[in-house]
Amino acid sequence: MSQQNIEPLDVAAIRDEFPILEREFDGQQVVYLDNAATTQTPDAVVDAMSDYYRRYNSNVHRGIHHLSQEASIAYEEAHDRVADFINADGREEIIFTKNTTESENLIAYSWGLNELEPGDRVVLTEMEHHASLVTWQQVAKQTGADVEYIRVDDDGRLDMDHARELIDDDAAIVSAVHVSNTLGTVNPVSELADLAREHGALSIIDGAQAVPNRPVDVSEIGADFYAFSGHKMAGPTGIGVLYGKQELLEEMEPYLYGGGMIRKVTFDESTWGDLPWKFEPGTPPIAEAVGLEAAIDWLEEIGMDRIQAHEEEIARYAYEQLAAEGDVEIYGPEPGPDRGGLVSFNVDGVHAHDLASIMNDHTVAVRAGDHCTQPLHDKLGVPASTRASFYVYNTREEVDAMVEALDDARQLFS
Repeated sequence: MSQQNIEPLDVAAIRDEFPILEREFDGQQVVYLDNAATTQTPDAVVDAMSDYYRRYNSNVHRGIHHLSQEASIAYEEAHDRVADFINADGREEIIFTKNTTESENLIAYSWGLNELEPGDRVVLTEMEHHASLVTWQQVAKQTGADVEYIRVDDDGRLDMDHARELIDDDAAIVSAVHVSNTLGTVNPVSELADLAREHGALSIIDGAQAVPNRPVDVSEIGADFYAFSGHKMAGPTGIGVLYGKQELLEEMEPYLYGGGMIRKVTFDESTWGDLPWKFEPGTPPIAEAVGLEAAIDWLEEIGMDRIQAHEEEIARYAYEQLAAEGDVEIYGPEPGPDRGGLVSFNVDGVHAHDLASIMNDHTVAVRAGDHCTQPLHDKLGVPASTRASFYVYNTREEVDAMVEALDDARQLFS
């Protein structure tokens, strides 16, 4: 379906489901443009989690009483719902973690520490989030593997010719962000997964900035692992998802141990339970899983195609308004099919942190800093940038409020 044929959202009705958007500071209504860090949570998700705590709060898989059975069923069904949402083969391929970062660490410590050897190559991109970059950097140091980075060109896109040079028979891991949380670039993740598979390497995709705002089909992408977080997709904090192909997860050793993930324990040895519980020791994020399922229901009721179209339309408008200012440098590709719903920028003569502070005086919430991509900012030649990121409830009027606040920054620092 083309963007032109997608029914627009009733943003006013959607905003009614987020009481936080009505908050005021010094008489000014909040303008929330920090969605790449954390999206807001609709009433439906809050209600679902509240219902769990009020009606069937209990631990899972450990009791035969009614409350435990209800909680266990809800927790297991949440895995099924996530699997259906991203078109995985089943709950066995869905591991609940705390966030995308823990999902990356699970792969690195369960697979990387056991399989990487000196001379193996770990291929990342120059736009990687620290969740991937730092994790594989440290595991490589422990195993003797080498880390190489696919270059980002001057337009903010991956240099795929360089990718084809790096992803050869020495490559063991290829890890890439689906959508850059700094540049907004939508990367060709299916092509990267294909390249990895051709050379016998595993592929990992960080989908934290993709799953919340566009249809994602892990079977179509073809990557071995795919990770994302609940709190960036209208869900609760404290829960992340690692999708992994079942045959790989079956072979991997756990990296966290304890109750709930075992089959049999003696004084001498232990054996592990079935997937996905093998990777979910201790009391899991039960309420958060209930909330994540409610968030998925809420997103799909709106329609992921419509969410993507709306977010990209707002981001395109923001890009155009900022570009028209003349003294604003914007990072990443121009609006188009390979740019997502955020804009990172700097204003001449104004540090990003100062700009964010002035924005806050206007009750406009943006993010300033390196966005957990310090090496990328080094490559861009700037210490930090200001990032405005959009979601299903944002409007053009909120973009206008952000752009109007730039005048105060210019006057203060001129």
